[in-house]
Amino acid sequence: MRKHAGACAFINFTKKPSKSAFQPAIRGRPGSPTCISLARRAGAAVWFKDVVRRKCEIALCPPSVYVGGVSEFLAVLLGAAVAANAPQAASNTVAEKTGISIPAANTNDPAEKEYHAVVLDDDAAEKEVLGWMDSADAFAKAGGSASRTTLNMKVQQRLDGIKKEYEDFIERHPGHVNARLAFGSFLNDNGDEEGAFAQWEAARKLAPANPAAWDNLGNYYGHRGPVTNAFEYYGKAIELNPSEPVYYHNLAATVYMFRKDAAEYYHLNEQQVFDKALALYRQAIKLAPDDFVLFTDYAESFYGTNPPRWKDGLEAWTEALKIARDDVEREGVFLHLARIHLKLGHYEQARANLDNITNANYAVLKKRLTSNLNAALAGTNAPPPAAGK
Repeated sequence: MRKHAGACAFINFTKKPSKSAFQPAIRGRPGSPTCISLARRAGAAVWFKDVVRRKCEIALCPPSVYVGGVSEFLAVLLGAAVAANAPQAASNTVAEKTGISIPAANTNDPAEKEYHAVVLDDDAAEKEVLGWMDSADAFAKAGGSASRTTLNMKVQQRLDGIKKEYEDFIERHPGHVNARLAFGSFLNDNGDEEGAFAQWEAARKLAPANPAAWDNLGNYYGHRGPVTNAFEYYGKAIELNPSEPVYYHNLAATVYMFRKDAAEYYHLNEQQVFDKALALYRQAIKLAPDDFVLFTDYAESFYGTNPPRWKDGLEAWTEALKIARDDVEREGVFLHLARIHLKLGHYEQARANLDNITNANYAVLKKRLTSNLNAALAGTNAPPPAAGK
């Protein structure tokens, strides 16, 4: 559902809060390549669609999502493993699952027709603002000097209009659960986490059996704390809808990131925490076997285990390669496979993976891995890679 997907807090793609019971929100983890359609644009005074919970300061949108995110992520990843327990402030970016699903308006219910109109206005505003930002970026790259302040004011005015529509609708229909979920998502996207929390909490109280409300609140607690509430709320979302892969994905990412907290909360040791997170990822994959983003998030998890589980990671990336949707994604996977083969001493396999990478976006990382491979081969007196490889 990537409705108003937002920014990440380091370098990854993540998902965001649900707009309705039909839109589960995914919580990514550092390095995870979960797509986002909108992101904080660096340099802007007003962060448009800001869902600070985890990963990047860069705007990444399809089809360049995997290109930018993976190359940036690997630049960090190749130098160090994931920290044992990420700082809370930098640990949470929320985003939505791919594809927006807006329930059809009930033509016999004026309130539903009105709600549907508000959501469509919200969508239209999002597309319009993205167009303005893209045009401004293109103008700047061409040497123009349009005022960022003017753009920010224009964006803010457009979004203020949408906010007023939500406020007016909820004032007239305070018990409309989906409207509160949607408004909470809108507020969260625009940096008002406390306002979002208020709407989601109201939705939860109005409809305690609605898993989307629990999931969104889990995202909030994962960012603001206490993280133990995130464990509880994601668990409740799973209990209410055990067939939704997003909820397992969110809990897996949270357990993985906050390992010390998870160990205390679940009464587990470190290795058992890793196993729990990985088992949750596998359950999500079982429910969504063709979700490339989910699978790569799972595969990246093996870098952060203590010690790294290289062979398990190799198996996971090999499976991810099978569901990669295009050359950009495939070549991103080849980078990971090359790195793991290099770590395992499989030099010819590493070379073969590097030979499959031709995308210019991966050139720097390919060069770095090739240099590491050459050094490893020199230490074994094995023949170096052929020239130009």
